[in-house]
Amino acid sequence: MSWNPVRWFEIYVQDMARARVFYETVLGVKLQKLEVGDGLEMWSFPEATGQTGSSGALVKADGVPSGGNSTLVYFGSDDCSVEAARVAAAGGRVEREKFSIGPYGFVALAYDSEGNMFGVHSLT
Repeated sequence: MSWNPVRWFEIYVQDMARARVFYETVLGVKLQKLEVGDGLEMWSFPEATGQTGSSGALVKADGVPSGGNSTLVYFGSDDCSVEAARVAAAGGRVEREKFSIGPYGFVALAYDSEGNMFGVHSLT
């Protein structure tokens, strides 16, 4: 394979305004509104074209619940403890503070304001 296997991710939410504030606060980024079809509201995470990794969006769709899903998205970071420290103030809950994953770096696990678990990964 000559590309990264993950190309896009979607995090389903019930309260888009609350979810946007949560991720913008925790990750220190600004999301952009995507113009999509009826019944969908989407806000995308920043994307660096030509770089490794993938981008994705928060999605509010009629009849699609948030939380309780089996997908876990990991966001990149210089030090995942920084983002973990922002979670509670942004309306989420840290499940597990920064911990080692051996030679692959460190991760922190948390729940967002919509009940979705996500991870933050760093090499240090």
